Amino acid sequence: MRASTCKGCGAAIVWIRTPGGKSMPCDATPRYYIEKPRSGSKKIVTPNGEVISCEYTEDPHKATGTGKPLVPATVSIANVTAVGLPDS
Repeated sequence: MRASTCKGCGAAIVWIRTPGGKSMPCDATPRYYIEKPRSGSKKIVTPNGEVISCEYTEDPHKATGTGKPLVPATVSIANVTAVGLPDS
């Protein structure tokens, strides 16, 4: 996982590699989620790189798990700068 920072807003971003090898830009702050494969309006990336449709929850007892939300499509990847952490 690599860490980056948005030049526009200063938000911390991490890049998580999917099982298919694609690096996905995600919010660095983990969120609890409830998996909803057909009806979830949000996308989250699990620690093992799976992209899941879900809804966020604040209740850890209702959560399916924790993951990192995808960076909103409104954030330009051109505004992201690496902070020099190696891939892991």
